Amino acid sequence: MEKRYQVFVSSTYTDLLKERQEVMQALLELDCIPAGMELFPAADDDQWTLIKRVIDDCDYYIVIIAGRYGSLGPDGKSFTQLEYEYAVSQRKPVIAFLHKDPGKLPAENTERNPEQEKKLNDFRHLVKKKMVRHWTTPEALGSVVSRSLIRLIKDKPATGWVKADSVASQETTQEILDLKRQVEELQHELERINVEATKNSKRLAQGEDKFEIKYTFRVSISELERSRPHSASHSVSWSQIFCWISPFMINEISDYHLHEELNRIIEEANIEYLKTNIQSFLKGDSIKYSSTEDFYIENFEIYYNSFDAIKLQLLALKLIKKCRRRGDEDIHWTLTPHGMTRMAELRAIHRSD
Repeated sequence: MEKRYQVFVSSTYTDLLKERQEVMQALLELDCIPAGMELFPAADDDQWTLIKRVIDDCDYYIVIIAGRYGSLGPDGKSFTQLEYEYAVSQRKPVIAFLHKDPGKLPAENTERNPEQEKKLNDFRHLVKKKMVRHWTTPEALGSVVSRSLIRLIKDKPATGWVKADSVASQETTQEILDLKRQVEELQHELERINVEATKNSKRLAQGEDKFEIKYTFRVSISELERSRPHSASHSVSWSQIFCWISPFMINEISDYHLHEELNRIIEEANIEYLKTNIQSFLKGDSIKYSSTEDFYIENFEIYYNSFDAIKLQLLALKLIKKCRRRGDEDIHWTLTPHGMTRMAELRAIHRSD
C-alpha cells in the first residue's frame, strides 16, 4: 500500500527563506507532506495547542538551525525550541540540521543580543544529543535533508497516510477483527504456559545480580573543541533495570524508543559520575580543558550489545515479549503477565513499618 509521510519543518523564518524553499522542494520530491507552523503568530495558548496537534499528526520532525534563535514564548524559550522539545517528548523521529559555520552568516541573520546568542548555543548543544547533520548553503541543505530523510524512513518506518480508497472494506475489516480475537486467545494460552515456565528460570541471573551496561560518549568544550569517543560502564542490578524500563512496556513500545528511553535513563544515572571524572576522561585528548570552562556530554549512547543482552535476559526470564503492529515493520515490546506482576512488586509503594 502506497504511503505518504507528513514531515514537520521547524525553523526561524525570515532568515531562512531560501533554505526552507529548498527543504520543501526536497520533501515534495520524496512524496512527503511538509508541515510547519512558523508562519502562524504563535502568541497564545490556542495557537500552541494547534502546533502540538500538527506535530502529533506528523510522522517525522526536522529542525533547521542557523544564526537566529527566534521569537520567544512566555517561558523565555523560542517557539522553535519548544516545538523541538515537544516532538522529542512525543517520541517523534527527529533530525536537526545545523549550519556548519554560523560565524560566516550575514550579520542581519545572526543574533546580536548576547542573551539570545547564549540561548541559541545552548539549543545547538541540546539538539546534538539526537541525530544531527550539517549544511552550509541552501542547495546543500536540500540535498542533505533528502538523503537523511530517506535513511530515517528506512530505519524507523512510520504510520504514514494512505488514500481513502485504499482502506480495507467492511467485510475485510471484520475478518481481520475475528482473526485478531483468535490470536489474542492463543496469546493468553501461551502466556499461561510462559508463567509456568518461569519456575525453571532460577539458573538465570536476575534480582540483585549485577550487569555491566557499557556506553560511549564525547565531551564538548566548544563548537570546535570536542573529545574523541570515550567508553565507560554502569553496574546495576537486573531488578533495577527492569524497574526502570518496565513502565514503558505497559503498552507496546518500539525497539527504537525502548533503546532511547534506556539511553536517557543511563545518561541521567551517570552524568554526575562523568562530571566528577571529566579530567581523567580527557587525559590524553588533544583538547585543553580548564575547570572553569563549561562542557557538555554529547553523543551518549549505550552499546547495542548491552541493549541486546538486556532484552535477551528479560525474554529468558519471561518478563517481556516481542510483538508487531499491523503495518509496522519495527519490533515492539510489551510486558508478559508475569512481567506486569513483577513490575507491580518493584514499583508499588510499600507500607513503612
